[in-house]
Amino acid sequence: MSCILSIETSTDVCSVAVSEDGGCIFQQEDHTGPNHAERLGTFVDEALSFADNHAIPLDAVAVSCGPGSYTGLRIGVSMAKGVCYGRDVKLIAVPTLELLCVPVLLQEQVAEADALLCPMLDARRMEVYAQLFDRSLREVRPIHADVVEAETYREYLDSRPVYFFGNGAMKCREVVRHPNARFIEGVEALAKNMFPLAEKRMAEGRFEDVAYFVPFYLKDFVAKQPRKLL
Repeated sequence: MSCILSIETSTDVCSVAVSEDGGCIFQQEDHTGPNHAERLGTFVDEALSFADNHAIPLDAVAVSCGPGSYTGLRIGVSMAKGVCYGRDVKLIAVPTLELLCVPVLLQEQVAEADALLCPMLDARRMEVYAQLFDRSLREVRPIHADVVEAETYREYLDSRPVYFFGNGAMKCREVVRHPNARFIEGVEALAKNMFPLAEKRMAEGRFEDVAYFVPFYLKDFVAKQPRKLL
């Protein structure tokens, strides 16, 4: 096993964690954001100091790679790359929607063996970034930017229960009224839940090129014209 610094900035929450031998030994979270530019540097410094003070050598940095907030992902990946360069360690990318499934599975919130997991990230209005997994985290449907309507997930809901969660799920509750639809509240993308996925990728040797890696934004960033105040 190894020591991994995890960074999560894909949503309004900014979080950092350190894991060793498959367990979280340090964590910091800010839920008042988005404050990534202000808080992330301090959190990372505290995490690295914790590891250094306990004589724990850092082996890798894991970062949530998207989809999610364009600015948040850019800040998180830039920080992760800086630590990788400075400490000469490996970079691991963890998909945000897969990360959202971790607390749901660890807390055993899915009862049915054939159920599907549908993590959702808010993409404004009635659009979400969504993906479908089975309980073994095997992909059933790739990531899409879905405009959620009553029929959007019917082909899956007609055959089995589907659990919807993440910060995009609650706004879909009044639209997706199928009897097989289940909604789980309070599921957030947090660094402290990243280590099972990061450890797996490290064991498989799935590392990113620090120089060329970019986040998975899913949609292109569009700059908006600022409103005139006068």
